[in-house]
Amino acid sequence: MRVVATAGHVDHGKSTLVQALTGSNPDRLEEEKRRGLTIVLGFAWLDLAMPDGSVEPVSIVDVPGHIDFIKNMLAGVGSVDAAVLVIAADEGVMPQTREHLAILDLLALPDGLVALTKTDLIDDPEWLELIELDIREILAGTRLEAAPIVRVSAQTGEGLDHLRSSLATALTALPPRRDRGRPRLPIDRIFSLPGFGTIVTGTLSDGHLAVGEPVDILPDGPSGRVRALQTHNQEIERALPGSRVAVNLSGIATDEIRRGQVAVAPGTLRATRLLDVSFRLLPDAPKPLRHNMAVDLFSGASETPAHLRLLAAEEMPPGGEGWLQLRLDRPILVAAGDRFILRQPSPSLTLGGGEVLDPHPRRRYRRNDATVITRLETLAQGSPNEIVLQSLEREPLLAERELIAASGLDREIAATAVRQLLEDGLMRGLDEQRLLISESAYQQVVADMQFLLAEYHHSNSLRLGMPRSEIRSRLRVVGAGGVRKELPQRAFNDLASQANEEGLVASEENTVRLFAHSVRYSDDQQRAVDRALKSYADAPFSPPNAIETRNLLNGDEDLLESLVEREIIIRLPGSVYFRQEDFDAATREIVGLAQTKGAITLADVRDLLDTSRKYAQALLEELDARRVTRRVGDERLLRGVE
Repeated sequence: MRVVATAGHVDHGKSTLVQALTGSNPDRLEEEKRRGLTIVLGFAWLDLAMPDGSVEPVSIVDVPGHIDFIKNMLAGVGSVDAAVLVIAADEGVMPQTREHLAILDLLALPDGLVALTKTDLIDDPEWLELIELDIREILAGTRLEAAPIVRVSAQTGEGLDHLRSSLATALTALPPRRDRGRPRLPIDRIFSLPGFGTIVTGTLSDGHLAVGEPVDILPDGPSGRVRALQTHNQEIERALPGSRVAVNLSGIATDEIRRGQVAVAPGTLRATRLLDVSFRLLPDAPKPLRHNMAVDLFSGASETPAHLRLLAAEEMPPGGEGWLQLRLDRPILVAAGDRFILRQPSPSLTLGGGEVLDPHPRRRYRRNDATVITRLETLAQGSPNEIVLQSLEREPLLAERELIAASGLDREIAATAVRQLLEDGLMRGLDEQRLLISESAYQQVVADMQFLLAEYHHSNSLRLGMPRSEIRSRLRVVGAGGVRKELPQRAFNDLASQANEEGLVASEENTVRLFAHSVRYSDDQQRAVDRALKSYADAPFSPPNAIETRNLLNGDEDLLESLVEREIIIRLPGSVYFRQEDFDAATREIVGLAQTKGAITLADVRDLLDTSRKYAQALLEELDARRVTRRVGDERLLRGVE
């Protein structure tokens, strides 16, 4: 699922265009509809026909255009895949057009296009060509420099199909959203509905959310649980990264949370009040950036007052770039790689933006520290955590030394990244840390395991679980580069054990199963079992033989295997079966006799239990195998007794 934002100057037709594309009005306040002015974020969606013939659901975020509502605009474009910059043909490029374009560029949106709206108001083709020349001029040097310009009229419908196809082409070229196992939902709307309670909305990133899962609201918020999920007015069980989603929260009241907080999986992320960042000051900034300047930081859906520290210069001129450390007035939740915007509080204007390099620096730095600058330059090339994680996602299941080598980073930097990724839960160790696996790969393997188990339980309903050796042989850890690896035995055992502790699968001595699975016999099967067990109870040390047992169970081989697997009856050498309780009783008798006599023979056991030679032999061979007795010639001694 993709999320697209509209942006542009007030009254250039963004909301009207969204309504023409989707059939729904994104303005949700009566005041907005009455004035034709978007005050807060609006949302709509459409099913977009893609070039390959598939249909993909796309969320539309309609952001405010008026300067008074620029802060709401920033909350809307923080987590989107592409943007549609809307420019009216009758007015052309306006001040907020330039500011919105600057923000889109600073946030490094992956792709986008320009919708030249209200073309039905223009009769002169040369005027449209002049407007397009102006647009190309302001796009130059930005990420939208090569973006298509689509002429469109929301009133007549002209150009709408071209706009849809251009948008589909742009979205097709984007890589899929990554599931890093650490879901984050920046909260941009909070409301309640009778019978449902608290509902929050946002664009999900870095992981998935599922109904029933716990969530923490950070920073400084309560904990709760996902009661229900909805996207595009459809109830869903699981929300994927990149989806626009409404989350119904249980255990949390609306007055306990605020916009700008983030819903996360417990224990995956923590808040911060200090950030290391790279920053670019806009060329048209009215003055240089100065040390200790007060700014407003916009990241995700949050707005936070902060003071900046210039780390490598006394000031930064308009158009300049450099390194900052931001000291925040209150904690926020961000991750390395997040984009942000800085605005001047008064008079309010956009200064520039950049990327979070380290969300948790250990200390406040001295200015012009060469070691610090070198470190930030390394981080700017790509966060070591990201580089190490990507290396592991490309080729899963690596030893730490192999992963460090694959990352290409300095050994100490890479080792620090590995430790941090393990602490943050983005990577985990298997087989006493001998092998490392990314959290996303672990989640995928467990999901594959659950799928295989569901199939197995459906086809083998009388079996307790799938044999460990069978499921391990069918599982593969798949890397982003297509590398497929089988889990070594000890690594599989550790992975299954961790999944068991997390309540994902039940890992038992010889089998693995879903927790919800249990063996249930039909009425006919239960009657056959009762009949067979009665025959065993009537002759505990001379039970029915294998053929008789199968006949008592109506020839149901699966039912026989189920009884053996559940240890209701046990299989001894020579295809001899005993009830577990009768075998235990026979063992006590045999051990007691051996303790008295010192050595026993097969004939002794036969006479002791008043049974046949066949059953006595089967019992003794099983006790030998279990290392209760040992054979010396024709006699048996208890283990440890000479």
